[in-house]
Amino acid sequence: MITAILIDDDDNLRNGMKALLEKIAPEIQIIGDADSVETGVPLMKKTQPQVVFLDIHLGDGSGFDLLEEVSKSTKINSQIVFITAHEQYAIKAFRFSALDFLLKPVDPDELGKVIDKVKTVVHKNDSVGHIDLLLENIRKKVDNFKRIALSNADGVHLFEISDIIRCESLDNYTKFFIKNSKPILISKTLKEYEELLAEHGFERIHQSHLINLNYLKSYIKKDGGYVIMADETHLPISHRKKERLQEILRAI
Repeated sequence: MITAILIDDDDNLRNGMKALLEKIAPEIQIIGDADSVETGVPLMKKTQPQVVFLDIHLGDGSGFDLLEEVSKSTKINSQIVFITAHEQYAIKAFRFSALDFLLKPVDPDELGKVIDKVKTVVHKNDSVGHIDLLLENIRKKVDNFKRIALSNADGVHLFEISDIIRCESLDNYTKFFIKNSKPILISKTLKEYEELLAEHGFERIHQSHLINLNYLKSYIKKDGGYVIMADETHLPISHRKKERLQEILRAI
């Protein structure tokens, strides 16, 4: 069994989540619930659950406040799954931190997907890096995240965004090429990272390639057009991306 607690100020949501989890994931054992930061902090410290389903908006603060308070005296080893309304900033912070979240109202199919992910990582105790990065991003209250958490079968790896040279699509996986580090393969599509990194100087030049323009060394027009990156990699440019890339280069 996987132990879990629910922290949400909506009684109906807590009861609904309990019913959904009982139906979808009977291996998840709810060992407690709370409706506020005040009651949630001691519950989390006392129970040390493997999973916490945590609402962002609580009556006396936020889920982030709760995590800050717990982290002052206790190492957070729980896998955190946030429950939230559609708040773009928070969702972006979750994605940069490789944390799971559920949108209200909770969809059973989405809950099932999250539970599948939770079951694969809950025994690795690798949530600490996620939480540290999330709280770092939330404290800044800006949309300019500096680091990204990449999660694969080995665990969670934190990198400076400025060190990412390029990303390559491999079916439903994305391969990251990072300065002074071995390539890392992540089970998410390149499109997801294209959206996430668009504001950080990354440009999609081909169906299979997303590059950090800071590492672009040369743009070669012959042979159909290609770029040479700082790591000496030659990458093709799709026909429809050539004009966009040329506009960017003219503006630099």
